[in-house]
Amino acid sequence: MSSELSPNTQAILLLTAPLITRGGETSRDLLSLGEYNRLARILRDNQRQPADLVGPDRRDLIKMCQAVVAGPRLEQLLGRGFLLSQAVEQWRSRAIWVVSRADSGYPRRLKTRLREDAPPVVYGCGASGVLDTGGLAVVGSRHVDEALIQYTERVGRLAAQARCTVVSGGARGIDQAGMRGALESGGRAVGVLADSLERAALSRDHRDVLMDGKLVLISPYDPAAGFNVGHAMQRNKLIYALADAALVVSSDFQNGGTWAGAVEQLQKLRFVPVYVRAAGESGNGLEGLVRLGAEHWPEPDAPESFERAVSAEGHNLVARSVPEQERFSFGAREEAHAAYQSQHDKPVVVDSSATEGAIVTPAEELFAKVRDLLDRMDTARTNAEIAIDLGITKTQAKGWLERLVKEGALQRLSKPIRYRSVKRVNA
Repeated sequence: MSSELSPNTQAILLLTAPLITRGGETSRDLLSLGEYNRLARILRDNQRQPADLVGPDRRDLIKMCQAVVAGPRLEQLLGRGFLLSQAVEQWRSRAIWVVSRADSGYPRRLKTRLREDAPPVVYGCGASGVLDTGGLAVVGSRHVDEALIQYTERVGRLAAQARCTVVSGGARGIDQAGMRGALESGGRAVGVLADSLERAALSRDHRDVLMDGKLVLISPYDPAAGFNVGHAMQRNKLIYALADAALVVSSDFQNGGTWAGAVEQLQKLRFVPVYVRAAGESGNGLEGLVRLGAEHWPEPDAPESFERAVSAEGHNLVARSVPEQERFSFGAREEAHAAYQSQHDKPVVVDSSATEGAIVTPAEELFAKVRDLLDRMDTARTNAEIAIDLGITKTQAKGWLERLVKEGALQRLSKPIRYRSVKRVNA
């Protein structure tokens, strides 16, 4: 990830970020997420970008935005250029990068799943490409006994053997145990921090794995920000959004961030299947999550069974669609959502020359819809990119892609491995 900030990211930082520097005061009157989203919509509707707010015709544009944010307030925030330069220098000295929702390098899963709930900027350290590899979110309480620490480290080690990324919050206890187990076994981990990214980036414990591309640490909050309970609660949705499945190792009942994050995922967001630990004594917290829809972790003991559990085949979870201007070129999410819904209906007749008049299973109907969607791809895409755009797991996407290659509908390219529509190539 480049340390250079795009003009749009610079403008978004001026509007939304506290820009905490050594000995400096925290900036006040920043735009909230809701205010920034409303401002961004005005800019988009007028075919403008955040960077235009600091361009030559900034005054006219600021007047245009006064319905959302008062002009003097915008002027004050946008006038923090010197403070921004100090903050950027401090971040660079710690190898911290920054991306905004306006950048192509912004974590794809956050943008597609969270939409306008995605943080305007994300700070990070380490190999940003790990953020779009999916994996298993491992979450739990800070204060647990040694038996649960050892259990969670075993989960992390098995994840590494299955080449599955561990996504966690980086907090003491369960979070760090899962990440440690994966990293010590040569695997990958993502830490979504609620505070102190700057300190974590400089930690001796993290130095080697950050440099080796095995660990990436991110935060939606200023790298120098201290602990805040609200921040810890809010970052939970980012952990789930970056994963393919989630395992709650321990949780209090109706109390604490682990409980709140899991309940939000089960009842509202529904990005991924939520599992709870099945081995050992469960406790009221895990039992309560099962009553709300969580499933018992199958306790896999080999990489193959671990991968099956994380891929969550059979779970009909679909990522939330994104606004029209951010959709994938062939509108895959909305159509994929409708196709998934059809799995719960009775078998139907698929109208195609190959199966005209035939009664097919819901699975075959879904595959026919996927074939039609991928036929319309206008560029070659990787398995991971297609999985994200369809709102499915990489394992499910891989199966479909291999079948379509065999049937001659897709062409498989190498270095890197990508897939493109044969119909588009021959058009």
